Amino acid sequence: MENLKAAIRDIPDFPKPGILFKDITPLVKDPATLRLAVHHLLHPFLGQKITAVAGMEARGFIFGSLVAWELGVGFIPLRKPGKLPYDVQSISYDLEYGSAALEIHIDALGSGDKILLVDDLLATGGTAKASCELVESLGAEVAGCAFVIELDELKGRKKLERYPVHSLLHY
Repeated sequence: MENLKAAIRDIPDFPKPGILFKDITPLVKDPATLRLAVHHLLHPFLGQKITAVAGMEARGFIFGSLVAWELGVGFIPLRKPGKLPYDVQSISYDLEYGSAALEIHIDALGSGDKILLVDDLLATGGTAKASCELVESLGAEVAGCAFVIELDELKGRKKLERYPVHSLLHY
């Protein structure tokens, strides 16, 4: 995990003063480090009969699609409103600084599907919890949630107590 941690760059005061942003772009730039991250993200979920991976816009698309590829299953994008061209199911949720929403195609998942949610970062847990609820609203089961980074002091894991949570790096 030290290789992964060394590939995370700290950007002070981004996107606003007082925030220390964890920048994953050096990690995804290096093929060996990216492959290592993907391997460790999916490892705890091997053998669980995952039927698809869902990733939250936007960095969840990077890791989620690669995890789906490695598992040999499809990838389901969870998008910001107005980005999906077909009929959608939506969920709105609160953020620490406002509100947001995610959407999924209504035919993306269904009963019997076992979904692994993947994103780059678990902070307060609002986006991840909403993503789980969105997946479940279509009748699918959340097999677990996998994150590259978890900001422990923000206690996002508490919002995901019903699900297995796996994070590679803790800050």
